[in-house]
Amino acid sequence: MADLAIIGGTGLTSLKNLEISRREVVHTPYGEPSGALTFGRLCDREVVFLARHGYGHTIPPHMVNYRANLWALKYAGVSRVIAVCAVGGIRPDLLPGSLVIPDQVIDYTWSRDHTFFEKDLTQVTHIDFTEPYCTEMRSALIEAAQAAQISVASDGTYGATQGPRLESAAEINRMERDGCDMVGMTGMPEAALAKEMEFCYAVCAVCANWAAGRGEGDINMTEIKANLSRSMAQVRLLLEQAIEHC
Repeated sequence: MADLAIIGGTGLTSLKNLEISRREVVHTPYGEPSGALTFGRLCDREVVFLARHGYGHTIPPHMVNYRANLWALKYAGVSRVIAVCAVGGIRPDLLPGSLVIPDQVIDYTWSRDHTFFEKDLTQVTHIDFTEPYCTEMRSALIEAAQAAQISVASDGTYGATQGPRLESAAEINRMERDGCDMVGMTGMPEAALAKEMEFCYAVCAVCANWAAGRGEGDINMTEIKANLSRSMAQVRLLLEQAIEHC
């Protein structure tokens, strides 16, 4: 049974070296996940893969059924999750194409189903979210990067916005004042739901572009796609190396 899952974000809708054994459609109490779970072996380790935005990349960030995705992974026996996502760099060293392993998150999303603890409770349930990401999994990713000689930023605060539109320059200025180092649209409620599910969960973020007002001119989607395409080779190498560390 696979205890490790990889959630692919924008730019990572498949794992090229995954030896697929089967796909399984899981129906959940929270609706349908983004797609079927893909089971297989990666570097001789059983893993489960799920494309967050669907295998055709058709589900926008605010419409992802985060609860169904994580419930399906739990149902499949997963206990450890590496999530890959695309972000915009705010901090000066997070230039396009760089990788970062965030250690904190600030949530600016709204109206998303953000908890499993809402109905038929025997008591009100809270989770400790002081450390949003699993320290063990973060360390495994950082150690894997070092072993593969891949440059990664080992910390940073992820600011999660609603989307699907990109942010204004003023919004990015506010986020920087709040302490955000990067901006993305899928970091929440995924991290909190993973915490509720007691997953060991961490994120590998790929800086696809400068955040609004941080680069020269308008944000160019063609450039974003090109940056992601170049960076995903490193991400795949990092994931293959990380499997040996987690």
